[in-house]
Amino acid sequence: MAQTPDPESAARALDLARAAMERVLVDVARQRVTLLEAGRPVAVYPASTSAAGIGGEEGSNRTPLGWHRIHARIGAGAPLGAVFESRVPTGRVWRGEAADADLILTRVLTLEGLEDGVNRGPGRDSLERYIYLHGTNHEDQLGRPASHGCVRLANADVVELFDRVAEGDAVFIAAGEPRA
Repeated sequence: MAQTPDPESAARALDLARAAMERVLVDVARQRVTLLEAGRPVAVYPASTSAAGIGGEEGSNRTPLGWHRIHARIGAGAPLGAVFESRVPTGRVWRGEAADADLILTRVLTLEGLEDGVNRGPGRDSLERYIYLHGTNHEDQLGRPASHGCVRLANADVVELFDRVAEGDAVFIAAGEPRA
């Protein structure tokens, strides 16, 4: 028969649940990515989500909300500014030259949606939409919505984040104020 947990057991269970569920938080309202360890923030990075707003629809160029997991970590050991196309390094390195293109640089963390009808499944699938956290050649735009759906980070920041996360880690993309 189930018992009511004592306060210490309940607190430990909540801490373990937070640690299991929370790893990376993308705060669209504040344009920030927060890395959590044991449910506590340990690093915050300026980011840039979609200029078109939030949403999971295929072809929308919007940033999808909700629970995701890191599907793949791509680019370990690549130089700062390494250019990726279709998740493959091209051999080129961006060195700060002006470029209007939205380059995918340095590291790529692909995201797999975990919520059917929200960010997973036909017409809304984050993995099939190629939604990533990645380095950018538009670091001057961090802190405001400017991407084409992905979450852009400064190149040094994406290296740090990449080195601290693993495939399978949870990512939550949130809009607006947290629920009470």
